Parts: sequence; structure tokens; C-alpha cells
Amino acid sequence: MRHNRDDKRFNRDSGHLRCMMANMTNDLILKGRIKTTLPKAKELRRYAERMITLGKNGTVPARRRAMAFMRNKGAVTRLFSDVAPMYKERSGGYTRILKLGVRPGDCAPMSLIELVEGSAEAPKKGKKAEKSTTEKKSTSAKKAKR
Repeated sequence: MRHNRDDKRFNRDSGHLRCMMANMTNDLILKGRIKTTLPKAKELRRYAERMITLGKNGTVPARRRAMAFMRNKGAVTRLFSDVAPMYKERSGGYTRILKLGVRPGDCAPMSLIELVEGSAEAPKKGKKAEKSTTEKKSTSAKKAKR
């Protein structure tokens, strides 16, 4: 019986489930976004956010815990050096799930899970928005002078 278990098993044994989630976490860290089914994306979000939180900690024991789960040295290095520093100011919610519709073969709900942009990238978008509004003002001012 289930008795208050909250993990989805996807009809796999515990070892297969753990390896599947570790591999999906590695791919998410290395590529930034992956396409999968909606239930797997919702379950993956838990694991990925835990790993990013470990990366924000940055200590050697945290790196060892991440390595014990992910088992990919390149992914762990990228997590601690590139991904985690982007989220220093953020206290959670590092991933975003976008629904894509259904898969043609079996009508499984598909989704795209991706890392949310870090605080370093947010001001760049703001500058573009400011620049476009100033351009509009300057062109309207030129028209008014004519």
C-alpha cells in the first residue's frame, strides 16, 4: 500500500527511478531545458531544485552530495560554477514548466522544463525595454519639431 508516500514511481523500481531522475537532472543542468512528459517534469523539478540549492551552498560536502546523486563530474562542475551563482539572490523556484500539448503516439501530456533566467540576465532585458521606449520618444519628438 502507498500509505502517505508522495513520490511518483512511474511503474519503475527504486533504482531505475533514481537513475532516471539523476540523468534528467544532468541533462537539465547541462542543456538548460529538456522536453519530457508533464508528470516526469513535475517530479524532476524537486530533484533539480535541491541540486541547485546544494550548488548555492558551494561547500565541499554539498559538492559531494551532488556528485553522489548526479554522478556526472561535468554536470556537477557546471552546476557549482555557472548555474548556482545565477540564483544567489533567489530563494527558490529555479525551474519553469511550460505545457506543450499531447504526444501524437499515446496522447501523453508533454512539457518543457527549463531553468529560469538568473538575476544576472534580468537587467539586460530591462535595458532593451528602456532603449525602445527612448527611441519612440525621440522619434515622436522629431516629428513634433517638423
